[in-house]
Amino acid sequence: MKPFDPRLLTHAGAARVFLAGTVLFGLVTTGLVLAQAVLLARILAGAFHGKGVASLASAFVLLLVVVAGRALAAYGAEAMALRAASVVKSQLRRALVRHVLRLGPGWMDAPDERAAEATVSGPGELATLATRGLDSLDAYFARYLPQLVLACLTPLAVLAVVGGADPLSAGVIAATLPLIPIFMILVGLHTRARTERQWTLLQRLGGHFLDVVEGLPTLKVFGRAKAQAEVIREVTGAHRRATMRTLRVAFLSALVLELLSTLAVALVAVEIGLRLLGGGVPYETALLVLLLAPEAYLPLRNVGAQFHASMEGVTAAGRVLDVLDTAAPEERTATGHAPEDASLRLEGVTVRYPGRDRPALADVSLEVGTGERLVVIGPSGGGKSTLLAVILRFVQPVEGRTGFDDVPVAEWRKRLSWVPQDPYLFAGSVADNIRLGDPGADDRAVRHAAELAGADAFIRRLPGGYGTPIGERGSRLSSGERQRIALARAFLRDAPVLLLDEPTAHLDGENAREIRATVERLMAGRTVVLVTHDHTWTGVADRVAEIDDGRLVVHERTREPLAVAS
Repeated sequence: MKPFDPRLLTHAGAARVFLAGTVLFGLVTTGLVLAQAVLLARILAGAFHGKGVASLASAFVLLLVVVAGRALAAYGAEAMALRAASVVKSQLRRALVRHVLRLGPGWMDAPDERAAEATVSGPGELATLATRGLDSLDAYFARYLPQLVLACLTPLAVLAVVGGADPLSAGVIAATLPLIPIFMILVGLHTRARTERQWTLLQRLGGHFLDVVEGLPTLKVFGRAKAQAEVIREVTGAHRRATMRTLRVAFLSALVLELLSTLAVALVAVEIGLRLLGGGVPYETALLVLLLAPEAYLPLRNVGAQFHASMEGVTAAGRVLDVLDTAAPEERTATGHAPEDASLRLEGVTVRYPGRDRPALADVSLEVGTGERLVVIGPSGGGKSTLLAVILRFVQPVEGRTGFDDVPVAEWRKRLSWVPQDPYLFAGSVADNIRLGDPGADDRAVRHAAELAGADAFIRRLPGGYGTPIGERGSRLSSGERQRIALARAFLRDAPVLLLDEPTAHLDGENAREIRATVERLMAGRTVVLVTHDHTWTGVADRVAEIDDGRLVVHERTREPLAVAS
């Protein structure tokens, strides 16, 4: 583990101010440590030589001021560290959310190499990383980094002062000091893998628990709830055992570091004591060396102790920074298509996923004119969803180019409405879920979109109307009602390009007919790409394409394209 990841300075500006403040407080604390040792040695030596209280009064007052100063410096450093940790966590969370939104759901769902590099394999693990993981940074900022600064400053300052008073003792300290960081490195190499395993198990537990809670109704229906509870119990037990192994190593390493520093201080004490008995060193100098010797080793011991307490936060922050360093779709200045252009063009596009022998799309060329409807049919796994993901720019082709390469990603997605096969509904109100299509839309526009989608009637029957909470993933609605909410989003968005993925899948006959009529209204005046298993949709198409094993074949035009709505 790096003592400090410089990427924090790039992604969290508050870390710069914190580091500067930590160095400043470290300098102040080091100076106060030296002053305290000098004053104590002077007072004790003076008392030993029979000086009265009056002659030592000024030293006593200065010592009290120094002790109070150390307390204030410690308080200020910790308060600043906790504040900095809070700001850094907030900055990292916001940056993480923004970047994951730029990467798109394809980065998380597909076996993409970028997700593998970031060591995040699901929404649950990402949520654990952004919450519990980043919360662990408190120990890193408030405990570990301040001690790291002191470990760099204090031993050098102590060596300088001791060297001026007694070079032999300074030599002993200088010879024994490197032993502690050497053993720290050895222990760190041993615990790194254990800590990473502990964090991986915690991520897996969080992700699996989220998936189980979301699918609990289905598990109960099929009698699999107890089996999943057993899986969670096993993962929890594995995490507990990994945590205990890590703690055991932490305790043993603390014992090793304490033993080393104690032996080193004892060595200094023995040599200075023997020389003091022989009259080879003044009493005040001997006291100064004995008081400063433990201070030389203390910051190094504390770094070793705080290293383990901060490892979880450091590991989590490192993985967040890996995600932030993952290449997102490149933003370019729009030089090609104008915003009103609703055509689509792919030229020799090939998409490959790691671990698969065959490409998901193989040399696909396609052109869909403005206002044209294209229906793409094909079997599961044939490449239909990947085709939509390329148009949505959730997946980057490894070969070929698209007609929208020169359009910024955010600008391009404003031209699209997407109705997926299983639309995601959030645990908010009906109105809030529809308003995702246009966050600035007023209530009247939301109701009008619901009317166009045929959703207004059932929404008004809900207990709270448009303000009714619908539960995570729309658990309080039927499949047909969820699909209508998704279609209402698309109506509200009113984008010129419409992408549809199996719009009537998993619906009964009556619901499928109603949704089909709504979809045909939504298609009017828009460029449409609809992927489906259902061949009956070909009747509404201007052209039909077949895709299988990643290869696309477009058939001749069946009828004239629709006029573009103004």
